[in-house]
Amino acid sequence: PDPTTGAPMSIVLTPRAVSRLVQIQQSDSNPSLALRLTVESGGCHGFQYTIGLSSQVDPEEDVLFTDEDTGAKVVMDEPSLELLKGSTVDYTQELIGSQFKVVNPMASSSCGCGTSFDIK
Repeated sequence: PDPTTGAPMSIVLTPRAVSRLVQIQQSDSNPSLALRLTVESGGCHGFQYTIGLSSQVDPEEDVLFTDEDTGAKVVMDEPSLELLKGSTVDYTQELIGSQFKVVNPMASSSCGCGTSFDIK
């Protein structure tokens, strides 16, 4: 739960993100594969997102979100969740490439590539 409000902390996966995660799980024949989101200090705005794939979940440190309909999974550590609560994870396909992208309502500014951000 959110220490400020007591409400459950959550994130939202867009249908595109869910679809891509399910494709990755199927192509790797690994239903436990999850998108790992981490926030680290650094980047040009103070914090930066690290996005990768992982089938390792530490029950002591990580929070696992699973889409009940499809099995798509996102995992993050508690400190990252605190900075990402209420965020939306999307999968974008553009001419320069495709990527998972975080839309964070707590970010006051971000860099052009969207990997670095500052908190309100």
